Amino acid sequence: MGVYVIAEAGVNHNGSLETALRMVDAAAHAGADAVKFQTFSAEALATAQAPKAGYQAEMTGEAGSQLDMLRALELSRTDHEALQQRCRERGIEFLSAAFDLESVELLASLGLKTFKVPSGAITDLPYLRAIGALGGRVIVSTGMATLAEVRDAVAALESAGTARCDMVVLHCTTAYPTAPDDVNLTAMCALGDELGVSVGYSDHTLGLAVPIAAVALGAAVIEKHFTLDRSMSGPDHRASLEPTELAEMVASIRIVERALGDGVKRPSAAELGNTVAARKSIVAARDIAAGETLSAENLTTKRPATGISPMRWDEIVGTSAIRAFAQDEAIEL
Repeated sequence: MGVYVIAEAGVNHNGSLETALRMVDAAAHAGADAVKFQTFSAEALATAQAPKAGYQAEMTGEAGSQLDMLRALELSRTDHEALQQRCRERGIEFLSAAFDLESVELLASLGLKTFKVPSGAITDLPYLRAIGALGGRVIVSTGMATLAEVRDAVAALESAGTARCDMVVLHCTTAYPTAPDDVNLTAMCALGDELGVSVGYSDHTLGLAVPIAAVALGAAVIEKHFTLDRSMSGPDHRASLEPTELAEMVASIRIVERALGDGVKRPSAAELGNTVAARKSIVAARDIAAGETLSAENLTTKRPATGISPMRWDEIVGTSAIRAFAQDEAIEL
């Protein structure tokens, strides 16, 4: 199975089902494997006292609470059903990250087989137990988490019934956008080594370089925010790709995964035909008489590789020429 690419629509629909449906179309057109939304009940997720995150306030204004912002971004069950149907029509998997227990039940009732744990829920034990008990594939984002917290979350999911072979843990930095110096991409590899799970990367950097690098490091899953228009108002648009950029990322990922190969060092079929032209043979450095002792003074190495390999140099030096050789003629035994 190749790299599983999730086009993260998130809340970039701004509460509009029409926009969300267009995002499904754009993700499918870009070649993503899945398009992912966010499922939450604002009242079940946040209190009236919960402040906006710094980046949310910057993008949506200081006025209003996080709860007010979330209410405007909710999708109804009917919306979810419409999005799921559009995904079926477009041949792309429908995913959504549930942010509360009520939303976990909603997604399970829709028949989802893959469940996404958002970074903010990685320390929510009742939530993790509910997700782990569903028996599906679980993808866990780890933004803001220490290794110990990720270890505890994985253990909670496992204890609830999800085997580690059915988990993918995504390295993530919860900053929108994330500066390259804050990515620490090799921590993704450390998660796999420490936890014995498949790993991937959920990206909030600008551009394409970091998620493509993650594929080269062995990411099984790549998740990247996208939007129909980065100039739209809303908390996540600024750190998102536009549709043409999303398509470019997917295409680049497919190139990289093909280029990774199987890890066995051997000549490829494409280069075998160049061996004779690029390598060398042992040849006469000057005219050599029959019976003359072959030495470093009368031998050299030159292209093409139609004669004796220079790796047999020590075997040839000190022997006698079996016949006369003209300058540049390949030596024979």
